[in-house]
Parts: sequence; structure tokens; C-alpha cells
Amino acid sequence: MSFLSSASPKLPPWKVLLVDDEPDIHDITKLTLSRFRLEGRALSFVHAYSGAEAKQVLAREEGIALVFLDVVMEREDSGLEVARWMREDLGNQFTRIVLRTGQPGQAPEERVIVNYDINDYKEKTELDRTKLFTTTFAALRAYRDIMKVEEARQAQLHYREGLERVIAASAHIFKQRNLRDFASGLLQQVVALLRLETSMLLRLRGASAITGEQDYEILAQIGDLDADGGMLSPSLLSQLDHAKSNKISRLHGDTYVGYFPNSSGKASLLVLKGVEEISDLDAQLLEVFCSGVAIAFDNILLTQEITDTQAELILRLGDVVESRSHEGGNHVRRMAEVCQLLAQASGMSEEETMVLRHAAPMHDIGKISTPDAVLLKPGKLDAAEWEIMKQHPTVGMSILDGSQRPLLKAAAVIAHQHHEKYDGSGYPQGLVGENIHKYARIAAVADVFDALMHKRCYKDAWPLARVVSYLREVSGSHLDPQYVELLIANLDAALALNQRFPD
Repeated sequence: MSFLSSASPKLPPWKVLLVDDEPDIHDITKLTLSRFRLEGRALSFVHAYSGAEAKQVLAREEGIALVFLDVVMEREDSGLEVARWMREDLGNQFTRIVLRTGQPGQAPEERVIVNYDINDYKEKTELDRTKLFTTTFAALRAYRDIMKVEEARQAQLHYREGLERVIAASAHIFKQRNLRDFASGLLQQVVALLRLETSMLLRLRGASAITGEQDYEILAQIGDLDADGGMLSPSLLSQLDHAKSNKISRLHGDTYVGYFPNSSGKASLLVLKGVEEISDLDAQLLEVFCSGVAIAFDNILLTQEITDTQAELILRLGDVVESRSHEGGNHVRRMAEVCQLLAQASGMSEEETMVLRHAAPMHDIGKISTPDAVLLKPGKLDAAEWEIMKQHPTVGMSILDGSQRPLLKAAAVIAHQHHEKYDGSGYPQGLVGENIHKYARIAAVADVFDALMHKRCYKDAWPLARVVSYLREVSGSHLDPQYVELLIANLDAALALNQRFPD
């Protein structure tokens, strides 16, 4: 028969509990089943000689697959009581129970099957060698299948709990829009997710062969890893190279290196140190988590791409307006760069600084509606012409107003207010001092500086000394004195920008 084999078992034996007050029954059962094999696994026997002892064994021993249970022992219903206790009090629904009795009249089969959760009922006299084998085989096969279902249920439960942890972790890191903050948040969540203390997140550089830099850029690190000042140790580099070349994740001793590609082409690599093993469930959770991270990573890069595209479109539109007025093609670029210079010098946040830099080129967008006769007049404008020219800030604001995009909102403010003056004598609203948005006050300084330093249809370029003198003269009246002083203090940097973007 297929379940008989002389081969040595490769897996732990099936654990069988024999409960009977007759020692001979124990010996006969063991002898009869000595060569039994199911899936290469033999039997391991545990013995109890009373109902009370059976309860002790069941409470103590784990993994008992099958119980051969005598009915009549110290009492006439001892076996039935053990079956009831086992299912109801112990809560063991998995172990298979085969009830054996030498006195069938003491426990009628029909009543036992109806009232007790047992799996088979046999009279001892009918359990010859063949029936004992087939009964054991059927009971153990049922136990095996039940345990597979339970393992699947537990795995599903654990996976669900793990996914809940993944979702909770992802909810935090997906809020990050800056790549470095995102990477740091990711590591903190991975450490919490897998209950570790040390980790590192890297990404592949795009052009390391050209730049001569290391292939890997460390985005974030927690704990003491083999990296000193961004330099990776040879052993860790070897592990990273293996993951990159083979595009796989692998456990090297106590160091797990995870490889997670994304559509940007810049794969992420996750290093976890102090890992004894990565279970299949943890590996799956990590895969789910990092797949989401890869999407978020791509979204951050996509957001950056959209922002850059937005900024370039604004810059090119600004170029169109300036070229119509015959001003230098690089006026809007110089102005944007000087705005960034002043914002940084004033301590403005990086996010605000970049919004200002990208929005500044739209300051004169309203001139798109100014007639050529006014816009291109080489001499001084008369009163009527000046009134037409003064309309361009309001026109610019009307073009850009209503957008919820930070860049366009900033551009609308700058377009509307960059001709306001610090003392309130400007137009179109006559705003005073800090009632003028700081973006517009910075843009005004940058615009005046660039207009004076370069030739226009109505004037020649001024020498630097005269420009500085004029800026100081109008500081506090036309221009915000804070930003005038910052420009003069950083004059070399501003002049370098002029040379970088000449007309």
C-alpha cells in the first residue's frame, strides 16, 4: 500500500495520542502502526491511561493530530467527557478524534455521533490491522487538510493586519512632496513595519558613468550602517551591485538588500541590517509597501516634472511679452534669478523661493494688451499714453486670477503689484509698505535693477555706480529698503547672473 514505506521520514512525525486504561491496547496499536507513513512522515505516540491524564496531556502537548480515545476508563463516560472538554473547554477544533470502545452498549453509536464532536466511532473488535491503517490514514489526511485551511486563514489574517500597517505607514509618507523628506519618512515606516532599528534607502544615479560618481545615492539612513559620509563599504557595495545586476532582493547574512524598480528608471534599493530572516509574509508586505512607494516616488518626480514644465511655460510666455516690447530676451530669466537670490538672502523658505523664481517671469504679462504705439514709443509717454500703460498690472492680474495653482497665484500677485511703491505712490492700488506682497516687493527691486543695467527702447544702460546710487535714492520710497540692501550686499552675485544671461 502507498502509505507503507521503509524510507526515513523527512518531516516531523504525526503526533498521535493513545488514551486507554489497558496497556496492551497501547502496545498493540504502536506495533500495528509502526511502519505507517503519510507523505513520508511516520507516527509519534503520546500515552494517557485515564480521562484525567488525557486532559493533562492535551493541555500540555501541541500539534496532536489524532486521538484514539477509549470510552470507558475510570468512569463509564470518561472518554466522552474528554471529547467534550477538548472541543468546548480547550477549544481544540482541529485534532481528529476516533472513539474506541470495547463495550458499545455503554455508549450507543448514534447518540455519540449526534451529541459529541467526534470524527469516527469504532468498536475495538472491528479494528483489525487493515481497518486501523485506513482509519488512521483517513483521520490524518483530514487533519492535514484542515490545518492547510487554517494556515491559509491565519496567513490571510496576518496579511490583512500587515496590509493595515502598510496602509497606515503609506498614508504618512505619501504626504511628503520633497524627495528627501519622503525617503526619511519611508525609512521610519519600514523600521516600524518590520520592527527593526537600522535601515538605509538609496537610489541609482542616472549618469554615474558620465559624472564619475558612485552608482548609488543615499537618500536617507537610520542607525549605524556601512556608510561613512555617503561612502559605502566594499561589502555593502558588492551586495548592492548584486541586487542591481540581477534585479532581485536578497538576504546576505543579517543584511537584507531589497531591489524595487520604478517607471522613472531610477530603481530604489532598501538596506535592512540586523535581520535574522525575512518571512514570506514580511517579504510580501515589503513588496506591497515598496510597490506603493515606487508609485509615490514616481509621483514625486512627476510632480517635479509638472512644476518644471509649468515654470518653463511661464518663462517662455514671459519671453514672448518681453520680445514684443523689444526688451532683451533674457530679461525675464535675469529677473527670476535675482528674485531667487534676494529671497534666499532674506531667509525665505526653499518652497516659497522656488515659487517666486518660477512666477516672476510673468510680471509684465498684462503688456500683451498694450498697443504697440504705447509699448514701443521711444520717447516719454504723454498723460493719455501713461494711463494706458498703467493698465497692464490689472490686465495681468485678470489673465492669471482665479487659478488655484501656487505658481499662477503667485504670478497673479506679482503681475498686479510689482508697480506698487513702498511709500504708497505706486499703481494700480496705491498699496503701502508691507501691504504689498513680499513677492511683488522683491520683483520690483529685481525689475528696476535689470531695467537700469540694460538698454531699453527709451534709454541706454546705466553704469553700475549710477545704478547703485539710484537704488539707494529710491530705497524707502519706491522700493523696499530691506531688499535694496540685500541686493547691494549681494551685488557680485547679481552681476554674475547678468553675465550668465546677457541680452
